[in-house]
Amino acid sequence: MLEVLTRGFRAARQRLRGEAELNEALLEEALRDVRRALLEGDVSLEVAKRFLARVKEEAVGQVVRLKAGKGEGAVRVSPADHFNRICLEQLTALMGGGDTKLDLAGSPKEPAVCLLVGLQGSGKTTTAAKLARNLKEEGRRPLLVAADVYRPAAIDQLAVLAERVGVPLYREDDGDPVKICKRGVAEAKRQGCDVVILDTAGRLVVDEPLMRELEKIAKATRPRETLLVCDAMIGQEALTTATTFHERLQLTGAVLTKLDGDARGGAALSIREATGVPVKLAGMGEGLDRLERFRPDAIASRILGLGDVEGLMADFQRAVEDEERAEEAAQRALAGELDYEIFLDQLQTLGRMGPLSDLLAKLPFFGDTPLPEGPVDDTELRRAKVLIQSMTPEERRNPRLLERSPSRRRRICKGAGLPPKALKELMKKLEMMRQMMLLMGAQAEPQGLLGKVPGLKRVQQLKQMRNLDPAALAGGLPGAAPGGLPAAAA
Repeated sequence: MLEVLTRGFRAARQRLRGEAELNEALLEEALRDVRRALLEGDVSLEVAKRFLARVKEEAVGQVVRLKAGKGEGAVRVSPADHFNRICLEQLTALMGGGDTKLDLAGSPKEPAVCLLVGLQGSGKTTTAAKLARNLKEEGRRPLLVAADVYRPAAIDQLAVLAERVGVPLYREDDGDPVKICKRGVAEAKRQGCDVVILDTAGRLVVDEPLMRELEKIAKATRPRETLLVCDAMIGQEALTTATTFHERLQLTGAVLTKLDGDARGGAALSIREATGVPVKLAGMGEGLDRLERFRPDAIASRILGLGDVEGLMADFQRAVEDEERAEEAAQRALAGELDYEIFLDQLQTLGRMGPLSDLLAKLPFFGDTPLPEGPVDDTELRRAKVLIQSMTPEERRNPRLLERSPSRRRRICKGAGLPPKALKELMKKLEMMRQMMLLMGAQAEPQGLLGKVPGLKRVQQLKQMRNLDPAALAGGLPGAAPGGLPAAAA
């Protein structure tokens, strides 16, 4: 995600490495790398110029403090660190540093209406179902209204998605979309729903009949939120689309779909600055649980290679099915009792958290380490999963059984369809992770090294560090050093 921009900012940061002074000539060279990345990333030229001017204005003439903090807590700060901070602040401001929460306060007597608009193929129908699911998870009672009577099977598609997320649907197989939306709002009141999501029709291009129809729907239903659903991968074309819709409908926000597959980032960086329309939601995958609140600070942090710990923890919390069991497994792992059963739980949790490449990008450890382009090969993770699933419950709980029994190892490899070498590597990695977790458990004690770190004084909190371990997660990367499968469940 946004690899083109990340490469440019990494090049600028490396250009400043080792420099003791941030002068204008050096800044120009760094900004040249950033300018190239912004333009290659399909960011609007005017937006790119304004961004670079702001960075330069703030950086030039600034006194760079080489030390931050006092006493033992003091750390050295380089010009590259100052440049990174300035870019982070300006990127966040560029994408809209304010609140991006939806304003959908409503009641069963007066439900809040959310109108979704956009071009055909932008993902409105799927976004409607994802949004309904999110609202349901928050304790709301949403109703979906199928108002796209033009696209073949659009209503049936929304009906299937509504059933999957467990949300009621109002549909009419044909008729006037304006009247359908009005009757949908009335149906929401009758059913006691407090939010209505209107899935409207789109076109391949913006045309006058479409805009007139949407204006009538907006007038008839008075939506609290009018969201433009836009494909993030269309780059600067998103600006034209957003500008046209905003002039006619007074958009309250935008939803960027397929942002996880956008290598350039032109729409994400430009749409707020160029149109004034804040991006409020982002589609980060095909799953119905992959619609997230757009957080400009997190996107800026990822662009600069600083990761997104908050997003990673949210993924983890969503993926963990049994918190008590995960807590118990973490305690056992930190006591040196890591086994294949805990290992398998962690692999399954990791699989539910999304693509491995996306998880790695959220780690704060890879700022200056380019990740492989394209999807990360998770073959090693899948092999480990198959091998563990070929073991008996007793073997999973007692790894020592495999060390003493060649016949058990042969049976497992035969059942998994993998060579003995694969199992041997897995056994080595489990022992390595067991030793590492045991060491972390010891260091977490009050007298240990980690026990002196604020926020890590309790053993339970180490599960966050364990899941952010770069060596563990990078084991499946092509060319990575051996020894890196995920640690125990948390």
